[in-house]
Amino acid sequence: MRQKFVGFSHRGPDNVTEELVAALSTPKSFEFKALFEVIHAALKARSAASGGEEMLRLRAYDKLQSLVAQGQVKKTGKQYKGVSKPIQLLAEQLRDFRKNGPVFTPRPSNVAVPKTSAPAPVAAVKVTKVAKAIKRVKAAPKRPTATRSAK
Repeated sequence: MRQKFVGFSHRGPDNVTEELVAALSTPKSFEFKALFEVIHAALKARSAASGGEEMLRLRAYDKLQSLVAQGQVKKTGKQYKGVSKPIQLLAEQLRDFRKNGPVFTPRPSNVAVPKTSAPAPVAAVKVTKVAKAIKRVKAAPKRPTATRSAK
């Protein structure tokens, strides 16, 4: 099931995502190793490659897989290629986010917020679960134990 890109979380996009989108916006296909080298070189040029190369590789792979899951990147075998319209839309959103910052839509004042009951404290939930488990153990029929006969 494909998910559509609906926007960024409260933190917004990061440098790795921006470089991934920039590299995949070209019509060229990449294997992950070559794609990572392009991304790593671009991040080093921006002085944004922090946290070590191996950690950066993991983050880039994770972000790439999420782009594949969202349908913005197509994976054929070991080759990754940006899907033109979705990746261009994402690139535009990244530029807009970088330029204007996050856009928050305020909640309309005429909409009533439903009140929910307060959840039970975690400690109380655990105590009741433990008490129920103890009752089950005590109520369970006792199994006969095997005795070893002496020879």
